[in-house]
Amino acid sequence: MNPSMISRRSWRPPILVMVALTALALVAVRSLREPVLRAAGWALVLNESVSSADIIVLSLDSGGAGALEAADLLQSGISKRVAVFENPPSLKDHEFIRRGVPDEVEGARQIRQLRSLGVTDIVRISTIEGASTEGEGQALPPWCDEHQLQSVVFMASKDHSRRVRRVLDRVMKGHSTRVRVQHSRYSDFDPDRWWETRRGVAAEIVGLQKLLLDVVLHPMSF
Repeated sequence: MNPSMISRRSWRPPILVMVALTALALVAVRSLREPVLRAAGWALVLNESVSSADIIVLSLDSGGAGALEAADLLQSGISKRVAVFENPPSLKDHEFIRRGVPDEVEGARQIRQLRSLGVTDIVRISTIEGASTEGEGQALPPWCDEHQLQSVVFMASKDHSRRVRRVLDRVMKGHSTRVRVQHSRYSDFDPDRWWETRRGVAAEIVGLQKLLLDVVLHPMSF
């Protein structure tokens, strides 16, 4: 037999083993892909159990989904009132108002949605212009103190809810109000399938960046 043929045949088993191992590795990676992606999605999400509360507070970024969930919670008897954050009118807002266009200040849309859903007891919490989650967090404690609130359900967007919990843990220290975080079932963000849509991917990337930045800046938050 030709020595070169023997040599080539002797290499076949190792090559076949390598091919098989590579195939198994690819299958394993694919089988792990979705669990890893789901874990990344759920890293952004927090939903705490709630009971009767003095008021439900809607974050601005919870949007219409937050208004729907708040209306459902009122219907179930969790609370009787809803509060909405509202930024002061910007130059653009003032110009729309001057021209007779309906008020489009941040929070106004949520208020209209709540009223259309039958919610009548709505109060407003003023924040600084362009307020973020941190801005809402700064506005909440003194407002709760002023109104002597014992319990609050804070409605956050699903993909920001865990970071909101961290922010509220910091700002509510030293205040007697108990705050529980809820997210809306009507949120577009799906932690189990977020990678399947561009909107989901964008929400995951932005949410994860903000959460990681919060962890870096405030490593001792619990």
